[in-house]
Amino acid sequence: MTRSHTDLAWPTDGLSYGGDYNPEQWDRSVWREDVELMRRAGVNMVSLGIFSWGLLETAEGVYDWEWFDEIVDLLGENGISIDLATPTAAPPSWLLAAHPEFPPIDEDMTRHWPGARLGWCPSNPDFRVHALRIVRAVAERYGSREHVVMWHVSNELGGGNGHCYCDASAVSFRRWAQRKYGTIDAVNAAWGTAFWGHRFTSFEEIFPPRGNDAKNPSLMLDYDRFSSDELLDHYLAERALLQEITPELPITTNFMVGAESDAVDYPRWAPHMDVLANDHYTRSSDPLPEQDVALSGDRMRAMTTDRRPWLLMEHSTSAVSWQPRNRAKNPGELIRNALSHVAHGADGVMFFQWRASRAGAEQFHSAMVPHAGADTKVFREVTTLGSYLQKLAPVQGSRVRPSTVGILFDDEAGWAMRRGVKPNNFLPYGQAVRAWHKAFWQRGDGIDVLSPWQDFSGYDTLVVPQLFLVSDDTARRAAEFVEAGGTLIVTAFSGIVDENDQVRLGGYPGAFREVLGAWSEEFYPLQDGETFELDNGWGGTEWTEHVHTESAETIARYRGGHLDGSPAVTLRTFPSGGRAVYVSAGLEGDAIAALVDQLIAQPTAVPGLGTPGLEVGVRESEDERFVFLLNHGAEAASVEIDGHELLTDAPVSGTVTVPAGETRVIRSPR
Repeated sequence: MTRSHTDLAWPTDGLSYGGDYNPEQWDRSVWREDVELMRRAGVNMVSLGIFSWGLLETAEGVYDWEWFDEIVDLLGENGISIDLATPTAAPPSWLLAAHPEFPPIDEDMTRHWPGARLGWCPSNPDFRVHALRIVRAVAERYGSREHVVMWHVSNELGGGNGHCYCDASAVSFRRWAQRKYGTIDAVNAAWGTAFWGHRFTSFEEIFPPRGNDAKNPSLMLDYDRFSSDELLDHYLAERALLQEITPELPITTNFMVGAESDAVDYPRWAPHMDVLANDHYTRSSDPLPEQDVALSGDRMRAMTTDRRPWLLMEHSTSAVSWQPRNRAKNPGELIRNALSHVAHGADGVMFFQWRASRAGAEQFHSAMVPHAGADTKVFREVTTLGSYLQKLAPVQGSRVRPSTVGILFDDEAGWAMRRGVKPNNFLPYGQAVRAWHKAFWQRGDGIDVLSPWQDFSGYDTLVVPQLFLVSDDTARRAAEFVEAGGTLIVTAFSGIVDENDQVRLGGYPGAFREVLGAWSEEFYPLQDGETFELDNGWGGTEWTEHVHTESAETIARYRGGHLDGSPAVTLRTFPSGGRAVYVSAGLEGDAIAALVDQLIAQPTAVPGLGTPGLEVGVRESEDERFVFLLNHGAEAASVEIDGHELLTDAPVSGTVTVPAGETRVIRSPR
């Protein structure tokens, strides 16, 4: 049975609200207090059973259902729906003791030891047998319960087992390569094995990229692809079994979409989700965490069909526990982060976790109920957020207003950039994506963070930031976008290699040279602490290039040094009015913003534009508009707008004032 995330109804009435619930960590005496507090907070759904395999199956084929029956019944009696997990994220100790071959092996052939999450190799066929046994047992016992409304397959797949280099993985990788390429000659051509004389004569000679530092980057890229595919195959095996038993229930797994993924190609997984779900955590060191929330939402939304709503499966009420210094969220930040996700298309807000743990690896991770209990800032804000989400029920099912700006992002391009040596080995792929997103986000432009294979035609501007790996098809469609009148902005180190991670010849950026009308003959990455300056006053760090123009004009030149007078930013104009811009220099934030303002007209339909710290998001249904005004600044912001404010339940005529740190949502006819 094949279906996509467009087919099934949303799992809850109204916006979903709750979090991971782990009652197994607590005595039964706490459970009734939990559900009472859930009702007080407005919780309508919890994710249950994520790490419960060893407590449900105490030995092979031996089950203890009594405690789980009790908690499932208790939640149902209190009107709380269940997003029920298959507990395969946490294999039991007895299983790993009996099968020491199940845990993943690192590239240096060091075996993972039991005790972490996802401690299994996705290529091991024997593990799959055990996993599907517990999935079937859980599904057959609880799948027909009325308040079980969705399946949550495993948890953060790839978060502990993204790559395994064991012998079972080697066998699967050879099969994968043979399916993809057909012949060993095709493998040799794709991986460029003539270099260093590493030509293969049979598939049996292929191994995972283990051990030494000087690995073949094309082989490593394919191993990344293979690893993502193996994890997806495991998800699909669980999904197929769940569909067989409960065809009416939606199925998902939680993505980890922030900047870039080290293991999972989420956009290629997305069509297999009935509801797209994401885990997102801000970083204590981030000077602009609200933009990171927006970037994540803009990428999640672009993965859905027809810009449909998605689910925020996890975020934090306050501090996390896995960063070097874990900052507690400021008063109001919890609510503002959550509502920003809703503004960017989420129809549900969930947390990790419901009650802060006393023991274990995440004992200092914040939760909806902190260690100090309910009489706390965090729980008061949790309760306030619950009341807000109930007031925002009319928003459910609406879509974020169509965006004018598309920014291309591809995990495969990031993998290719990271694997193997590069001219500058300190350029994180996601850093450029975020820098360009910030420039448009601060202006109030609507942004979709697109995959390269998606349709570009509905956008006014298409940005290609450091998209190292580019297919011929993507390059062709980008050229068609410009020829049809769009503005294309290509930054340094884009279009350098093809799908096989082989350098495109004839000048950089190879895939885009023709449409840009400019090309570079050599990279000049800067040394640590070095900067450059352009003749218009812009500056930056990290990267410069020796650029030549053909059919493009120069709009900024390098000033000083060996590149003095050479083109740094070029512009080619097409008869249609389309424009192709090449930014060869590693511009910093203010310079990027200035270039964007020079090229792109300011949006006119966004209320409050120009108010420092004010973020505006717009969602629309067939006949209504919902304008989210999120004030991240330190001063109150006044916005000219008419309608009805949902959070304070007050009419708005002419002007609404949004206090510092707060949010307002204006409902009006469309």
